[in-house]
Formats: sequence, structure tokens, C-alpha cells
Amino acid sequence: MLIGSRLRLFVVFFTLAIAFITSNASANVLEGVRVWPSPDETRVVIDVQSEVSFTYFTLTSPERLVIDLKNTSSKSKLPMKVTDSDVLTKIRASSPPDKGTYRLVFELKKKSPAKLFTLAPTPGGQYGHRLVVDLPHDDASSQGGSSSGSPTQVSRDASQFYGNANIVVAIDAGHGGEDPGSIGPTRKYEKNATLSISKKLVDQLDAVPGIKGVLTRRGDYFVNLNKRSEIARKNKAHLLVSIHADAFSSPKPRGASVFVLNTRRANTEIARWVENHEQQSELLGGAGQVLAKNNSDRNVSQTLLDLQFSHSQKEGYKVATNILSEMGKVAHLHKADPVNASLAVLKSPDIPSVLVETGFISNPTEEQLLFQRSHQDKLARALAKAITQYFEENPPEGTLFANRNKTQKYKVQRGDSLSAIAHKYGTSIEAIKRTNKLTSNSLSVGQVITIPGGISSPIPVPVVSNPVETETITHTVAKGDYLGKIASTYKVSVAEIKRENSLKSDTLKLGQKLRITVSLKDKPLRKHTVKRGEYLGKISSQYGVDVESVRKANNLRSDQLAVGQVLIIPNK
Repeated sequence: MLIGSRLRLFVVFFTLAIAFITSNASANVLEGVRVWPSPDETRVVIDVQSEVSFTYFTLTSPERLVIDLKNTSSKSKLPMKVTDSDVLTKIRASSPPDKGTYRLVFELKKKSPAKLFTLAPTPGGQYGHRLVVDLPHDDASSQGGSSSGSPTQVSRDASQFYGNANIVVAIDAGHGGEDPGSIGPTRKYEKNATLSISKKLVDQLDAVPGIKGVLTRRGDYFVNLNKRSEIARKNKAHLLVSIHADAFSSPKPRGASVFVLNTRRANTEIARWVENHEQQSELLGGAGQVLAKNNSDRNVSQTLLDLQFSHSQKEGYKVATNILSEMGKVAHLHKADPVNASLAVLKSPDIPSVLVETGFISNPTEEQLLFQRSHQDKLARALAKAITQYFEENPPEGTLFANRNKTQKYKVQRGDSLSAIAHKYGTSIEAIKRTNKLTSNSLSVGQVITIPGGISSPIPVPVVSNPVETETITHTVAKGDYLGKIASTYKVSVAEIKRENSLKSDTLKLGQKLRITVSLKDKPLRKHTVKRGEYLGKISSQYGVDVESVRKANNLRSDQLAVGQVLIIPNK
């Protein structure tokens, strides 16, 4: 009788345990779907309550990707229309194959080899469990990096022959899209600061005759870490500079640092490249092709790649030293010397690479500085000076920098002028006229002129004014507001507002706060009513603008103000 009671008790306990496990297994919830289009691919992030088990398959006529989430229910609002992707048009639910499975259907414009993987929750709690779907736009998706979505290919062959090729510098804005990077005390994202600084740096570099900047990303989207080096290589970059902001658990650390690849990581990467004949061929050119086809001695491959890595490491250290010297003039330094580190973005053996930590976003003071336009300008200019100085001392063969001190021939192109040519070659109009015995400033298309050499003055980095500044503001949803109306007011897209605020639908609530990144020239004008005791300096300081801009915006002939007077406050 006792045995029977124990047996019945065990059966009941076992049944309850199975029921508990089963209920837990089917307790996963699809919480939302977010879409992050980029020039090269569209990333879809599926937020789930716990780690998800899934299967997927594709259908044709029309093209679709079908994903089955096992033991999952949904509280996400679908269908979702996608308007700004080159490959994805709609995400919707469909009839599941069995109870407990939630089926998602991605309607595609064309065939796309999807890549699916799961991500664990982020340490800071920004994101939970996720299933990520990457949909490449085409076979050339890894090239990216241009404003139009197509690669900015820079052919150096012909221009090298004439000795006037540009030095190409790839600027990598860290993080982006789904990956916000570190988050500051006031919830500002590293990805936004790095993009702003990177864009300013490219503007500064482009202003230097003989240097061309290329961005690995131009907007708020994620670029795979391996692809960042690929973009630099496709654009035949001479240098890769990755821009980041540091963070720590304590708010005390502050200052900038520059990281270079350490020897241990270099040795690991060399071994991996030797194993991959295709990449080996790409890096070593003709020699690599021979090695790949003949499966030659690994020691030869190892030696060639080792030489490339050693060169990249040495040159990266030189650049890093220059950068620290210039950044130390405009910002506090956390480390005065280059720091060796094992970081993925530094791993390319054929391109000298450095990673710049522009400051600690976890430090309240530096968080504020990193999003201050004037400080971003200073950082960008310091980096541009350091890079220019490095290439002036180490000019790549066949570039304008390498031939700057040599006398050379130049064939006049349509739209050329003596002043533009003199600026490009770092000389003067008078020197060109004297060398070519010109009696006027007139030039003819096709005319061949001699550019005098013997120039020894340092290459200047012009001061670039960035006309298109951005600022992230907070909009409080008022009665009658809807996404289309708000987007129109601030001259941004609905998709941008939804991305920035992780909105899963177009529905808004009265009083809801929305973060919107706007161009300052498109930001609605502010008005200020003068109160007793106020004066121009005080009002200008309150809005973060200078007194002269307030005078101009209001056509003021003097600084005297009247109580009740309404002033227009400019955005810059």
C-alpha cells in the first residue's frame, strides 16, 4: 500500500514537472520587429523574450523568406510595410504549420541569400534576446561605403602613372544601427557621436589636395566588422581609421586613446589568411594568385603575409603617435602612447589601421563634449592634421604627395583654373606663370603646363565649415500629431523617426516623447520673449548661440532690448 502511494505521488510529480517544462518551452514571446536598411543590406531584428528555436526556408514566384519560431506566441503588431529597403517590402504573419509555432513571412523584391543568427542580451540591458536576419542587396554588397549605396571605387592605376593619385583614407564610424555602442549617463549613443566626428573628418581630409576620405558607413546602420576592412580594401585605402568612444563602469576615467594591433593578434590573423587562398590571392596580388593556384609552400605564404603585417603594424604605430600628439592639443589624453590591443577592425594585414577612442562617453563631462559640435570640429581637425602630417612624411608611391617637391607636367582639364591647379599642387599662381612664361591667367583645355617643384612648406589643413549640422531634439506628441506630420515638420522620414525610437507601429500616444535627429537648417525657429533683467548675452548663452547671430537674425542695430520684445533665436 505504501509502495502504491509512493508510485502515485511520483506519477503526479512527474506529470506536473512535464507540464511545467512544456509550459516554459512554449512561453517565448515575439515582442517586436525592427528593420535597419543600409546601402548594402537590410537587417531585420526580431526581439524575443528568451532564446528562440527557429527554422526557415525560401519560396519563389514571388520571392519570400519564411521563418518559423518554435514554441512562440506574438504581441507584435504585424503586418509591417518596409519602404526604404532595396530588397524587403513587407513582413507579415502567416498560418503556422502546427500549434505553438509562429510563422513570419518576409516578402522580397528579389532573391536574397539570407543569413540568420541569434544574439544574447546586451550587458547594459539595452536589448534582450534577438534573432537577426541579414538580407544582402546584391553580390557586391561587401563593397559599400558610398553615399549612393554603390562603392566609391578609386582607381589609382592611371593617376599613379601620372604621379597625381589621391591618398585614400577609410574612416570607420564605430557601431551603428542595431548596435548603439556605449551609452552615456544621459542616454546618448556612441554610434551617433562616432558618425558625426567621422563625417567631419572626411570633410577635413577632402579639403586637403591629394587626400580622399571614404566612409565605411554614412548613416545609422550596422556594418559587419569584417566588411569594414573589405570596404577599405575595395576602395584601395592606404589607411583605415576607426572612430569610437570609450566607456567604463565608473564615471571617473576620461581622455582619448589610440589603439594599434598587437603582435599576438597579428600572428593569429597571418595563420588564418594563409589557410584562405582566395583572400591570400587578393592581398598578395599576382604572387598570391600563383601561390593559390599551385598550393605552394606555406612558408612562402607565411613570409609574404608576415612582411605585410609587420609593415602595417609599424606604419599604424607611426600614425597613432601623430594622432596622439595632435589630439593632446585639443583634448585630455587617457593614454599618452599607442596601446596594443586585439581588436577586429585592426586585423587587416595589408592596410595600416588605428582605432581612436575620442573620449569616455561614460564620463558626464566628456559625454557632453562628444556631442558638442565645436569639440567634434576640433577632434576632426586634429585627426586630419595628424593624418596629413604622416602622409607628408611617408607619401605612397605615385601619389600627389610623393611628387609634391618634383617638377611635373599637368594637362589642363575642363573647369580648371590657375588658382585651383596651384592649390592642388601646393604652389602659387605666380610660380606657375613664371615657370610657363604665361602673360595671363587664361588656360586652354588640353594645354600642358609645368608645375614647379622645390616646395618645402608644410601641407596645410584648411578650416572646413560644416554647413549641415545635426542635433537630436525631443518632440512631445500633441493632439493631432501623427508620424507623417511630425516627419514633415522636421524634414526627416517616418522610417528615421521609427528607427530612432524603436517604434514597432505608427501609433502614437498623447504626451509621448520622441527623439528626432534634425538638420539645424531644417529645425523650426525658436522664439524668445524678453523678460525683465534679460540682455543679449544672457539670452544667447541660454540657447547656446553667439550674440552676433542673434543680432543678425533680428536685424538689431543696438543691444538694447525692451521687456516683451520677441526675438528669433537662430539654430546656429
